[in-house]
Amino acid sequence: MSPLRVLDNIISDRGSKYAVSGGPCLSGEEARTFVRELKRNKKFAKANHNSWGLLCGAERLKQDDGEAGAGMIILRMLETEGLHNHLVVVTRWFGGKHLGGDRFRHIQEAVRIYLNDLATGGAPE
Repeated sequence: MSPLRVLDNIISDRGSKYAVSGGPCLSGEEARTFVRELKRNKKFAKANHNSWGLLCGAERLKQDDGEAGAGMIILRMLETEGLHNHLVVVTRWFGGKHLGGDRFRHIQEAVRIYLNDLATGGAPE
């Protein structure tokens, strides 16, 4: 499996904290393996949500992990960028206060940060 690119502590709002991760991925099974690998880090295992999206051939795969609508947001952004065969995972640690619609803005910003890092050649961890 390719190295995980992990950008931690990228967004904080009302106690909730976000990270974004990703890497090359060719199937839903590989995506689930990627998330399991990410969760080997106890910090990510304790997260409330590890939502992801993947464009794989003609398939559009996503997992909200309890953050309703998060996977679709990630998918739409991957489609806009034309980024196929690359998994993006947005992780959220709930801070105790509901964010309402701001959570969607944070998911979008997390994916933007990841895509920018990918485009500028940031090193995977």
